[in-house]
Amino acid sequence: MSRKFLLTLPLLVLILFNGKKYEEAVIERLLVPVKVCVEGQDCGSAVQASQSVAAVSPAAVKKVELSEGSEHTVKMLNSGEGGQMIFEPAVLKVSVGDTIHFKASDMSHNSASVDGMLPDGAESWSGQMNMDISVTLDTEGVYVYQCDPHVMMAMIGVIQVGEAVNMNEIKTASNSLKSSFVMNAERIDTYLSQL
Repeated sequence: MSRKFLLTLPLLVLILFNGKKYEEAVIERLLVPVKVCVEGQDCGSAVQASQSVAAVSPAAVKKVELSEGSEHTVKMLNSGEGGQMIFEPAVLKVSVGDTIHFKASDMSHNSASVDGMLPDGAESWSGQMNMDISVTLDTEGVYVYQCDPHVMMAMIGVIQVGEAVNMNEIKTASNSLKSSFVMNAERIDTYLSQL
């Protein structure tokens, strides 16, 4: 390769990164949404943020609506709208007695309920690797499930069946689950805030 090409290659990488300037792309990926309030300020109406930190109000969280029908499909994916190693949709609201069909769209995934993160009296489940599994949810409350080999990457999902009667217990248990994540630790909080 020519010396000129080798000298311009790093410049090209810095200028273009998925159609954006490299610096902009990196900053976009590293931004952590926060809301900052100054003492004495009404936190409900005013938000301050530095130039390098995005500000998001609680009202900006899009709540999940009740899913129509009695059967619902959740895909197990390596990559989706919500990132890497993801269930799609990751958050569902369904009615008591509805059936969830977990589809192994990509290989090396399963769906398994998380111990201690189900409503009292609800049946747990554990699907086999690379296999679809269907689960009928007959107990009202919030269910948290995971992909066993990718739980450290926060490949989890949340389903609200009827009313969220066990939300306080789920939020308490989520701290323990978060401690097992090596990345995407905010997912559980984000998902729960959508219910």
